[in-house]
Amino acid sequence: MTGQVMFDSHVAVLLEHAVSLVNALTAGEARGRPYPAPHGPDLLKAVEAAVSDTAGSLPRTLDPAEAAYLATTADAMRQVFQAMHDGDPDTAATTVNGLLRDTGARPRLDRAPATDRNGAPTDNPPWHLHFHGANDSFAAGHSASCATALALAVGGSLAGRLGVCHADRCDRVYVDTSRNAARQFCSTACQNRTKAAAFRARKGAGG
Repeated sequence: MTGQVMFDSHVAVLLEHAVSLVNALTAGEARGRPYPAPHGPDLLKAVEAAVSDTAGSLPRTLDPAEAAYLATTADAMRQVFQAMHDGDPDTAATTVNGLLRDTGARPRLDRAPATDRNGAPTDNPPWHLHFHGANDSFAAGHSASCATALALAVGGSLAGRLGVCHADRCDRVYVDTSRNAARQFCSTACQNRTKAAAFRARKGAGG
């Protein structure tokens, strides 16, 4: 990420977790098409897809109640992104405070599981900062971590880096880590779609 805005690395990962959950679990529009919120077995699949590449603590079998918990968290986190997009930091902060309260977020140092190249336990594994209790469920812990990352973003100098896609018929969210805060789209697909639409409009107008 040379030349880009650098959130703390752990916070940056958690913000991407938040983006993945919001985009996977909340209803709206995505890349020009309606995007219904997943339910039932589809919700379980959507949660697994959203966090499997980023959260090593994903349980082997995800409880439906935990998936529903994460869907509720995602709905609240969407409100944070939308509020910042709309220039309403007061609503964003109030929503984040609610998430912090409801998830029981609090900082805690825990030893990370550490193994050598052969998979054998090593002595004195390093301490890592977490934002939830050691015995919290996956959903509660993940929600608390994402809420804390959003709090650090909204309450810091990079609050304006939380965005909602500017493309027509898309409301997926993103975190802007570009150097000049120029990002406007959730994906390259939406950026290209917008450029193509502008080109067609100019061509139709004889430009």
